[in-house]
Amino acid sequence: MAGRGVTIADVAARAGVAASTVSYVLSGKRSISPETADRVMAAVADLGYHPHAGARSLASRRAGVVAMMLPLRDGMHLPVLMQFASGAVTEARRHDQDVLLMTADEGPAGLARVAASAIVDGLILMDVEVRDPRVETLRRLGLPSVLIGFPADAEGLTCVDLDFEAAGRVCARYLVERGCGDIALLGASEAVYARRTGFAERVREGFLGQGAARAEVWPCPDDAVSVQRTVKELLTSKPELTGLAVHNEPAVGHVMHALADAGKRVGEDFHVVVIGPDEVAERTHPQLPSVLVPAETLAETAVRHLMRKLDGLEVPDSTLIEPQLTLR
Repeated sequence: MAGRGVTIADVAARAGVAASTVSYVLSGKRSISPETADRVMAAVADLGYHPHAGARSLASRRAGVVAMMLPLRDGMHLPVLMQFASGAVTEARRHDQDVLLMTADEGPAGLARVAASAIVDGLILMDVEVRDPRVETLRRLGLPSVLIGFPADAEGLTCVDLDFEAAGRVCARYLVERGCGDIALLGASEAVYARRTGFAERVREGFLGQGAARAEVWPCPDDAVSVQRTVKELLTSKPELTGLAVHNEPAVGHVMHALADAGKRVGEDFHVVVIGPDEVAERTHPQLPSVLVPAETLAETAVRHLMRKLDGLEVPDSTLIEPQLTLR
């Protein structure tokens, strides 16, 4: 039944509710219990329901809006997220499109809701997990989409990202080439690893693969007191540690203070490299080498790919940007 012929009555029958309830869930005009809303959205996804689906095929009837699903979750650094948003908005305007930012963590139900509403032409999905529950919904819905990130199963999807595994290798190699003995990666927060977010896991894999037996990875909190405690515990457990990679933007300044308090002379007998925005590595003293996460470029690429898909043109399934190490 999936496809153009599906009606709101079909969705109601599948969900076991009245057609008016389906309408209220999709429009948000009335409060519906979470259990009922989930049932409706599951039926929408299963049946591939799209209001005004015929009009969607006409370029002149496009909504002129793309959605960017950018959930504000624990462990995500807002300034970097805004770089992604800025890149998407800038590129979208070049194509006469607006961007709808979806910042709530709505999961598959959010995808189904925005697809069924017919208010957007396509979707950009961020903060992609290795086993992301939204992926199967994306496949069922058929809404043109691009992911900034890679799930474990990317078949049939269009994904763009920094090659984070290579970024981890670059950082480990930099520290080893500086003559560091033991090295460690202070990575994302516990919450990011608990979600199995793709970029965090790939940095960890690359770092451990390049650093071999001398490397360890520690989750890193964001606040000053917790960072101080983590760095102290790390230095105590690895007394031969002389090299550190930091993949947690808000923690970088706190890490540098903690190393100074421990008597480590960064750039002399101790080396630090950062994965993150240039300005994070440039604000420290001394300034640090870094691998840039090109947030705006990734977002712009995602929007360009999405526009080509909307025009019926081919795009690569996978786009990986090679990491570049900047020495300072």
